[in-house]
Amino acid sequence: MDFELTEEQLAIRNAVESICKEFDEKYWLDRDKDGKFPEAFVKAVTAGGWLGIAMPELYGGSGLGITEATILAHTIARSGAGMSGASSIHLNLFGPNPIVVFGTDRQKARFLPPLISGQDRACFGVTEPDTGLNTTKLQTKAQRDGDSYVVNGRKMWTTTAQTANKILLIARTCDVELCEKPSDGMTLFYTDLDKTSVEIRVIEKMGRKAVDSNALFIDDLIVPAEDRIGEEGDGWKCLLHGLNPERILLAAEAVGLGQAALERASNYARERIVFDRPIGKNQAIQHPLAANWMELEAAELMVFKAAALYDSGKSCGAEANAAKYLAGEAAFKACQQAVRTHGGMGYAKEFHVERYMREVMIPLLAPVSQELVLSFIGEHVLGLEKSY
Repeated sequence: MDFELTEEQLAIRNAVESICKEFDEKYWLDRDKDGKFPEAFVKAVTAGGWLGIAMPELYGGSGLGITEATILAHTIARSGAGMSGASSIHLNLFGPNPIVVFGTDRQKARFLPPLISGQDRACFGVTEPDTGLNTTKLQTKAQRDGDSYVVNGRKMWTTTAQTANKILLIARTCDVELCEKPSDGMTLFYTDLDKTSVEIRVIEKMGRKAVDSNALFIDDLIVPAEDRIGEEGDGWKCLLHGLNPERILLAAEAVGLGQAALERASNYARERIVFDRPIGKNQAIQHPLAANWMELEAAELMVFKAAALYDSGKSCGAEANAAKYLAGEAAFKACQQAVRTHGGMGYAKEFHVERYMREVMIPLLAPVSQELVLSFIGEHVLGLEKSY
């Protein structure tokens, strides 16, 4: 069991850190204020070839794993870019995974190179306003019509839809009442985001202003059958190859955000003098920060365990969910403590920690609630009766 990064993995981290240094915290504070998408940052990451880090070399990717993608995502968030930086490329790291696993050779050749080069930008159409986390009850429907499907429905919290030209979309092709299992009858598509058939409304939200979240209203979207990923009705099975990596990557980003907050808090505690002594000398300041460090380190270990299991082809559902839970909790505590350590200045934007505090709510709430993770572990790991 080796806890050290390989030379190749260290080189990845160092290269990504070099890119991130070009985009200091003022850049991210400005994006938080003006809400402009961080195009310059995305172009720099794309120019470095990093969008294809976990995609096959045959199609222009690096042929590496989710572990390396995790290092990338963690490094970006840890740099101070936080969720604004990580979310700007997040989907393109894990979203295409169902295409890699279930797509035909022709689909891979058609879809992957434009994603890797940055020519295409994708968004993720899964969550719906009336079903929430109960994905098996989603109501968006795709009806077969000759060589195409006609899709109607709604999607919620779709990130980067304002700038995306592609969508990874799951819809029902068979009513749940007619299926043997609730997870049957769903089909996955990767297709053009035709904005003449999809109305996209921005959701004003608490944090991460620079990376848009949206409500989608889909009205007779025509999807060619050749844009279907996997077999009809196997959408849930295909989607899982995106969901577990998503949890792992989001957990890595949460850890990075928490570590950035902890670093700022520790620096401030060393420099801030009150009653003729640095406040970090006081155990009331020092001990919570020490606890934050331990919790973040433990969460990071689970993140990389889950990534290693996924890359080795082993079951990682429990570990991916646990990583998301632990990272969300640890990062939230670290961001909260960073604000409290700064006292009144923690409420000021110029010290950045209030931005971290707003952004950390994302990994705490998404892509699955902490409560549902606990229910998943209770049922699937501990063998307890399903609670919902």
